[in-house]
Amino acid sequence: MTTQKIHIAVLFGGCSGEHEVSLMSARSILNVLHPDRYAVTPVGITRDGRWWTGENVLEKLAQESLDGLTAVTMLPEPGNHVLYALEEGQSGRVLRPVTPVDVIFPVLHGTFGEDGTLQGLFEILGVAYVGAGVLGSAVGMDKALFKDVMRAYRLPVLDSMLVNRHEIEARLDEILLKAESLSNYPFFTKPANLGSSVGIRKCRSREELYQGLVEAARFDRRVMIERGIEARELEVSVLGNAEVRVSAVGEIFPAEEFYTYAAKYLDRGTRLAVPADLEEGAARRIQELARRAYLAVDAAGMARVDFLMEKTSGKVYISEINTIPGFTTVSMYPKLWEASGLSYTALVDELIRLALERQAERRATEHTYRSAA
Repeated sequence: MTTQKIHIAVLFGGCSGEHEVSLMSARSILNVLHPDRYAVTPVGITRDGRWWTGENVLEKLAQESLDGLTAVTMLPEPGNHVLYALEEGQSGRVLRPVTPVDVIFPVLHGTFGEDGTLQGLFEILGVAYVGAGVLGSAVGMDKALFKDVMRAYRLPVLDSMLVNRHEIEARLDEILLKAESLSNYPFFTKPANLGSSVGIRKCRSREELYQGLVEAARFDRRVMIERGIEARELEVSVLGNAEVRVSAVGEIFPAEEFYTYAAKYLDRGTRLAVPADLEEGAARRIQELARRAYLAVDAAGMARVDFLMEKTSGKVYISEINTIPGFTTVSMYPKLWEASGLSYTALVDELIRLALERQAERRATEHTYRSAA
């Protein structure tokens, strides 16, 4: 008996500053999607947002070459789960069906991939997709809004304030004074909507705070100023929809002063400890906080929740949630699951199952709406 294959479209690349990270994650995922179970179509998204597929699309995207690739798209029509080629005909562009799509696996970190914008398209299509929906993605992506939600749920976060680019340009002195009334130095300045530590600076003085604000504002209109502490950097992986599982707690020992982009992806001096050296009670508390944060933002499928544990007091603070975390075989999200008994391949299979489960739930809800109308 032949089992019908699930048609998977793996989306990667994208317009954000995490384009290269996305390619690394996608390469690992594509390597474990078993051809006996899945019909896989890799779709590379260029830095200007165009979709392409074809032989060696991932390698060509990494080389910024489109030679031999086919432009593709999906139409925002409910129930039309088809990937179309965009071809030039005698009377203009025409659409040619390439493949049906049962599940979309977005591996797009950051803006226009992890922030709810792409998820909105998937919702219009009514297609199953891996990961959080519009709400969970948007809240998780915006560091300042995420902190507000954590505070509303009485979950521990560090003191912070939010400013926008216009305020930085027009009222810089006022912002510096307000930040200095929040806490002593150091501070961290962060673009509100960006991941992989892009645009983040540690600021030990007013001059560095000024420079950090200007740097962060290059990447986002909204900038967060956060109280800095000497901390251990801890992470937990979460998996599930309504019912969730949490992994063991891992710890990052960055090669640099904090976990910068270079420390994450370029510097081999960074070390990961899985599981972290924690007392059992502390580990359980962090796992419970991860579960509560995940449910508070209405995440689904997967997320990695990051924590800071103050070295002097042992207090634990939720730092952020990543709804499409790094997914290479050496990334913390899959490594934590591997340490918890779930292999990389089994994890990818489970995420696809959860995507189909969530789509079935949405369809049941839609049926209820129609029946009540």
